[in-house]
Amino acid sequence: MEYDYSYGNTYYKYYDKVGVKSTVYNILAPEQEQEKQPGMEYLMNPLPIFDNPNYKGSNKLKDKVAIITGGDSGLGRACSIAYVKEGAKVVIVYLDEDKDALETKEYIEKLGGVCHLIKGDITNKSFCKQIVDETINKFGKIDILVNNAGVQYQQDRLEDITDEQFDKTMKVNIYGMFYLTKEVLPYLCSGASIINLSSVTTFYGEPQLIDYVTTKGAIVGFTRSLARNLALKNIRVNAIAPGYFWTPLQPSCWVKEKIPSLGSDAAMARGANPYELAPTFVYLASSDSSYVTGQVMHVNGGQVMG
Repeated sequence: MEYDYSYGNTYYKYYDKVGVKSTVYNILAPEQEQEKQPGMEYLMNPLPIFDNPNYKGSNKLKDKVAIITGGDSGLGRACSIAYVKEGAKVVIVYLDEDKDALETKEYIEKLGGVCHLIKGDITNKSFCKQIVDETINKFGKIDILVNNAGVQYQQDRLEDITDEQFDKTMKVNIYGMFYLTKEVLPYLCSGASIINLSSVTTFYGEPQLIDYVTTKGAIVGFTRSLARNLALKNIRVNAIAPGYFWTPLQPSCWVKEKIPSLGSDAAMARGANPYELAPTFVYLASSDSSYVTGQVMHVNGGQVMG
């Protein structure tokens, strides 16, 4: 297979034989892979588009303080930048992606925004407490929590999933969310918003991501139960189930041959760049969604409907 590397409209054209254009679909990137989870954005080719220059903020989140896990890159980076454009101060929590985190902070500061970085592992309960303590000490409050951080590993069979992999996927995707939300809750006031990241894979059952899909399904249940539990306090809890977005999670999970086809089975026949999800993060965090709780927002190009 070959690729036309002309970078127009952010998509490459796919060919299945040398010089022969077959049934063509748009792809976000050519074959590539990374060895380490959750992946490094600066190593991706092409780099994801995380900011829409035509997006103009309107103070929908003015003076709000948001904690965003995995906010250094991918969907979390797009969320962080959109929040800053809407007037929020952001606390970006990341594992060890120092270069990505510093680039995000620099970009935000060039926009005139405020960004505080906190490095560590959310599977550690004491670190989750540290996140909250630092945020309160620096900004005095918390208005928005975005539980975005996650890992996924491609395995062909259930038998191939080791106990160590299963344990790590559960702890990062579920335990970390539970620990941090529990630490944040005492500081949330009426009007606050919690946004959890599920996945389109939960709704069609991706066969090569069994443990990941299990966690993302659990997040839907967690979201719905917590939404009912907090509804009378006017603290809203919602989830987003993204389709295939070009983020570091993709090349650090899939074998390289899988990359060009990501998103091709959606009705729109393509994957997406992170900036395309940013307005959904803003909507769920702002008063525009004041009567929305316990919901799962599907942003997947029509891959799953209903």
